Amino acid sequence: MHESRWTRKLTAVACLLLLFVGAVFAAPSNKWRIQVSSDADSDGAVSFRIAPVDGQPIDVSVPIPKGAGENRIASLIRDAMRAKLGDGYRVEVDDGEDVLVKKHMGDKNFELTITEQTAKGVRITLDRE
Repeated sequence: MHESRWTRKLTAVACLLLLFVGAVFAAPSNKWRIQVSSDADSDGAVSFRIAPVDGQPIDVSVPIPKGAGENRIASLIRDAMRAKLGDGYRVEVDDGEDVLVKKHMGDKNFELTITEQTAKGVRITLDRE
């Protein structure tokens, strides 16, 4: 039982460290792909930060209901980003389970990071394009 608690604590610390390292070493891009895998096993949320080079970061929180599939989660991310970002970026679903976030011609490149994820079972990865 003691090893099990230790393993859970170590895993939690490793996950937090990976989130921190990802945020510190993110590099700006003109387009990002958000890949959604698996269904939501619990209610929760995922929060993103869009940070244009030399600009103000924008935080977007996306509520995710239990049982939502990857295509539904991608649509929820798209809708929340469009509502928060307005015409500042082009946001669209690609292949059903991916979301593309693109800057407009002439705008600054931006970083995209996940700042929090509480929906269990959902895997979300970010790829610079």
